[in-house]
Amino acid sequence: IGSPFAYAEQALVCMVTDLPSPREVTEDVFARATAAALVELVRATQGRMLVLFTSHRMLAEVSWLISGRLEEEGYAVLTQGAEGGRARLLDEFRCLPKAVLLGTSSFWEGVDVPGDTLSCVVVVRLPFWPPTLPIVEARMESLEQRGISSFENYSLPQAVLRFRQGFGRLVRSRTDRGVVVVLDSRLASPRYRYGQKFLRALPGPAVVSGPVSYLAERISAWL
Repeated sequence: IGSPFAYAEQALVCMVTDLPSPREVTEDVFARATAAALVELVRATQGRMLVLFTSHRMLAEVSWLISGRLEEEGYAVLTQGAEGGRARLLDEFRCLPKAVLLGTSSFWEGVDVPGDTLSCVVVVRLPFWPPTLPIVEARMESLEQRGISSFENYSLPQAVLRFRQGFGRLVRSRTDRGVVVVLDSRLASPRYRYGQKFLRALPGPAVVSGPVSYLAERISAWL
């Protein structure tokens, strides 16, 4: 069944190229780089942003780094775990004109905010499940024992599916228009060939890549 949405005209995917790969630096270093990028992107979108994390610890650290600065500029920063549950945060987000909502796993799917209230979705890092989770570890071990690549046949497909779900938070009607920004530089790097699998899973949006400052200008013009 074909999609009713014209994704090439309604959605722009921006791949950031000048942030460090989260696999090559500590989480604290990546959090500081993420915070600096978000401040610049929020100014370009005038808020109206949902930021999707894969780690509660990183969400809390980034929230602490950006909240004071953005609130001084008139933006409301809503943080999962600090201001209440998902339903309450979404209600506040819909009511506030210049809001930034930071969320983790439960916000990757089932979130429906049509219209101009949500114009930008930021994916902080590609959503691979942590291999230390007991059920993930057990499934990967089972595949490897049978001579099957657990990365190619479990970790990667699961991450691609979740990435597609995160992308789906943006366009919820035929009149929606907005931007998805991926801060994880692995998506655009030729060093990580699986980046193309994530892009091929998307339903044909326009795609650009570049440094944060360049993308901020493109996003402002697009919106």
